[in-house]
Amino acid sequence: MSDDDLCVAPATELAAWVREKRVSPTEIVRAVLDRIDRLDAGINAFAQLTPDLALEMADNAEKAVARGEATGVLHGVPVTIKDLFDIEGLPTERGSFALAKHIADSDSPVTERLKGAGAVIIGKTTTSEFGWTGMSRSPRTGITHNPWKRGFNAGGSSAGAAAAAAISFGPLHQGSDGAGSIRMPSHFCGVFGLKPTWGRIPQVPVRNSDNVSHVGPLSRTVADAALFLDATAGVHPFDHTSLTDSGDTFSAALTGDLGELKIAFSPDLGHARVDREVADLVERAARDFESFGCRVDDVQPSWGKDGPEIARFFWAVHESPLAVHLEGFEDSMDPGLVACIRAGSGHSAETYLAMRARKLDYIERMHRFMADRDLLLTPSVSVAAFPAARLQPEHWPAHPWDWLSWSEFCYPFNMSGLPAASVPCGFTDAGLPVGLQIVGKRAADSLVLRAATAFERARPWVKHLPPNAESQKSPVS
Repeated sequence: MSDDDLCVAPATELAAWVREKRVSPTEIVRAVLDRIDRLDAGINAFAQLTPDLALEMADNAEKAVARGEATGVLHGVPVTIKDLFDIEGLPTERGSFALAKHIADSDSPVTERLKGAGAVIIGKTTTSEFGWTGMSRSPRTGITHNPWKRGFNAGGSSAGAAAAAAISFGPLHQGSDGAGSIRMPSHFCGVFGLKPTWGRIPQVPVRNSDNVSHVGPLSRTVADAALFLDATAGVHPFDHTSLTDSGDTFSAALTGDLGELKIAFSPDLGHARVDREVADLVERAARDFESFGCRVDDVQPSWGKDGPEIARFFWAVHESPLAVHLEGFEDSMDPGLVACIRAGSGHSAETYLAMRARKLDYIERMHRFMADRDLLLTPSVSVAAFPAARLQPEHWPAHPWDWLSWSEFCYPFNMSGLPAASVPCGFTDAGLPVGLQIVGKRAADSLVLRAATAFERARPWVKHLPPNAESQKSPVS
């Protein structure tokens, strides 16, 4: 098979081929590194490429197969790590000059578990500065370009992960999602992204952001994302919020009909502005679930309209601790982040706790809403990709830092901790991808994955690759 075949192949196939000795991990990694060498100048998906580490890990994986040793579910499969997460001995710069050359002294749990499953790490992908925004740019790494249109937003903060998935720099890419940072880039780049239930994949140390930032995969197939969860999910002794596994694999839950699921469809959560092309594509996608035997009811959840004020308060407040970097680095930081930090500073404990009481009520109402339904469908994002230099689309109201205005569908499910996925559901007239969001009840990750698999079978998106990949030129930061 060709090198490009190895790059485009899903993780499920690569892992099987390695076990069967049809292809070696070294062959796979060399093919992916060669593709990155040819194409990443036009994408800028990597904060740091790690070819020496990748080839060493691939060689070790190859020798293990030759010795007949037991292999993990991702043995020999290339993966990437987002540059908000640690790889021992390598920089974790978080897209900021403030952390330039900060070296990690240990692996993050997700890194450790991917290594334990036999995965081969090929590099660290780009992120917006400290993961603060849904834009694919940072002061440290510049613009990460949308593979579907140069100069356009690839989404954030898992920008490089989504772009790498779309352009087939290997099959699996680790991301994180605090207000849509897996689902937004998946929507913009036309790939699959899953924000699992809070605690499904552990984090150490536990994030000091009120349990909103989830770890999860971006991939070109649903089955690959399930394999990622098989490798990384489960309780961790140092994360008191981590969930105990049921004992079943997520991969095993993908098969079978959906049956007569009760599904809610909300085109706007009762308040959100949505561009017409996006709304039309998402509505057609939601109606497809009726052909699967499901009941789809239009809804306007009463809790939806309360989200914007709560989300904006907490987003700014939880960015305010980054003020420690303003002295010495303010001039080199993202101006939008600086404005957000200042907006979140100076609130009293009384104000914070009063708003937190509103937030907890908002979350409870969301869970009560989901108690009577199996799934909720919405747009993933309100707009298709727009120029990456902007914080809001040109036809949307401007604001010094509020990018949440075009991502009203994401943050509710960070606050509630519910599992939510973005699946590609079509293209605008300009050829830009659009995503449908599938939300499940707490801990119903397997049902979300099974619903995404049913949609993937009905509307296979893996055949769609960004055009003219070979002709991408060097990026303009």
